[in-house]
Amino acid sequence: MLDHLIKGATVVDGTGAPAFTADVGLRDGRIAVIAEPGTTAEPARGEEDATGLVLAPGFVDPHTHYDAQLFWDPYATPSMNHGVTTVAGGNCGFTLAPLHPDRPEDADYTRRMMSKVEGMALAALEEGVDWSWSSFAEYLDALEGRIAVNAGFMVGHCALRRYVMGPDAVGGQPTPEQLAGMVRLLKEAMEAGAWGLSTTQSATHSDGDGAPVASRHAGPAELIALSRAVGEHEGTQIEAILAGCLDQFSDAEIDLFVEMTAAAGRPLNWNVLTVDAAVPERVPRQLLASERARKSGGRIVALTMPILTPMNMSLGTFCALNLIPGWGEILGLPVPERIAKLHDPEVRAAMLRRADSKEAGVFRRLANFGRYVIGDTYSRENRGLTGRVVGDIAAERGQDAFQALVEICANDDLRTVLWPMPTDNDPASWALRRETWQHEDVLLGGSDAGAHLDRMCGAPYTTRFLGDCLRGRRLVPLEQAVKMLSDDPARLFGLRDRGRIAEGHHADLVLFDPERIDAGPATLVHDLPGDSPRLHSRAVGIVSVRVNGVETVRDDEVTGAIPGRVLRSGRDTRTVSTR
Repeated sequence: MLDHLIKGATVVDGTGAPAFTADVGLRDGRIAVIAEPGTTAEPARGEEDATGLVLAPGFVDPHTHYDAQLFWDPYATPSMNHGVTTVAGGNCGFTLAPLHPDRPEDADYTRRMMSKVEGMALAALEEGVDWSWSSFAEYLDALEGRIAVNAGFMVGHCALRRYVMGPDAVGGQPTPEQLAGMVRLLKEAMEAGAWGLSTTQSATHSDGDGAPVASRHAGPAELIALSRAVGEHEGTQIEAILAGCLDQFSDAEIDLFVEMTAAAGRPLNWNVLTVDAAVPERVPRQLLASERARKSGGRIVALTMPILTPMNMSLGTFCALNLIPGWGEILGLPVPERIAKLHDPEVRAAMLRRADSKEAGVFRRLANFGRYVIGDTYSRENRGLTGRVVGDIAAERGQDAFQALVEICANDDLRTVLWPMPTDNDPASWALRRETWQHEDVLLGGSDAGAHLDRMCGAPYTTRFLGDCLRGRRLVPLEQAVKMLSDDPARLFGLRDRGRIAEGHHADLVLFDPERIDAGPATLVHDLPGDSPRLHSRAVGIVSVRVNGVETVRDDEVTGAIPGRVLRSGRDTRTVSTR
C-alpha cells in the first residue's frame, strides 16, 4: 500500500525535461510510482487532487547558516516554507563545533563571533542552543532526529584553528604539530559526516573582539594541507571566501583557489557572484578562476542569487555599511559620538570618498544615498517620512542626500531603518544574469539564510525566482528554473537520490500553484529566543512541502512533523570528482 498518492500533478522532475501530468505515489519516504493519471491500481492511505498544480523536487539551498537556528527552529523557517527541503550549513569557515572540552570559554568566543560576523542575535545563541557538544560528531548527533529539513554541514576552519591553537588561532601560525592536529580534526569531522571544509580570508569577517577571524591568519600551505585532507574522504567539498569574492579576484587569489581545488580533487564553491551591467568586467574576471581550475584538475563554482535580496541598513547597528573601508571606525563609536562625527561635513565628505573608492569594491553600490527609502522611524521630527525616497527629501531641504539621511537618522538616535534601492535592477543587468546562469560553473544560491537575521532576507529566493520566471521577466522556462533550484545543487554536492522526481528517490517534494507562486514582502518579527528580531517573508502559492515523504508545510503553515535527516558525507553524498 502507498502512504500517499498525489493525483494529476504537473510534474517538473528537476532534469530540465518538459513537464508532464502524472500520479505520484509515495511509500516509506521514497517515490514509489510515477504513472499516467488514473492508472495507479495500488491503494493509498491518503491522496490529494493536484490538478493544475506543479509538483517539483524539493529545493536545495547551497549556502545557509542554520547551524544554530535549527536548535530552536527545527523547521528552518522561512526556507522550508519556500520549498527548501535540504540546506547546506557550516559555511564561510564558521561552525559551532568542534569545541575544546577543556576550554568552556571557547563556546562564549564562538557565540560572540557568530553574533558579530553572521548577524545572529547573541541572546538567541545563548538561550536557544544548549552547547552540550565537543566534537563535530556530537554536534551532528545533537541535531539527529529533531529537524524537519535535511541538513548537511561543512566543518569551519575557524573552529579547527581555535580547537588546536586556542587564543593563538587569532594572529598566530601553527607549528607542524598543530597543523597536523587540524588535519586530524578535520578528518575526524568528515568521518562523522561533515561535508568537507569551509574557510574564509575575507576582510569583512571579524570576531566579537573586532579582530580578524582565525582562518584569516592561515597561509596558503595550511589551506592546501587541509584541502588535501578533504580529498581523502568520500562525498566531500570545499567552500571558501576570499576578499575578491565581493568584487574581483586578484591573481594571487585565483592561484590559491585553483591550488586548493586541485589538491583536493573536489569542487570548491564560493559566494557571491554579483552581476551588474555597470561593471561588465566583473563576471569574466571572476569566472576566470573556474576556467583555470578545470585546466588544473579542479572545479570552482560561483554561487549567484537570481533575485535582488531585500536588505535593510541602519547607522545604529552593525550592517553592510560598517564594511565600507573607513566607515567601521566611525559607525562603531558610541551613539552620541557617532552622531557628532556624522554631523561633521568634513567627516561625511571623507566617508563618501572612501565609499566611492576602488578599495570599497562591491560596497560602492551602497553609497548612492539618494536612492535609499526610509523605513521605520521613531521620532516626532520624522513623522511622515516612512516610505519616502531620501533623494526627494534632500531636494526639498536643499541638502545633499547623505546629509539629509544623517539628519533623519540622528533624529531617531540612529534607529531609523533604511532600505537601499538596488542599482542593478536595469534590463541590461538582468540580461547579463540570464547569460551568466548558463555557465557550467555558476550555480544559483547564496541566500545566507539563518544569518544577518534582522538585516536581510535571502531565504525566499526560490519562490520569488519561480514567480518571476512564470509571470515576471521570464528569463528561463519553468523546467530550467526548477532544475537550477533542485538538481543542479544536488549534483554539486553529490546528494544520493535527491534533487529529482524519479522512482526510488527520496520523496522531497514541493507542490505549488503556478498562478500564485511568489514571496511576500520582508517584515520584521520578534520570534527568536530572547525576543530577538529577524526579517521574515511568507510563501505565496506553496500548497505543500514534503521531506522524506512526510508533509512539513501545508499552505505556508508548518505541520510540526520533523522527518528531516542529518545528511552525512559518504553515506548520503557521493564523491563528485574533478579529475
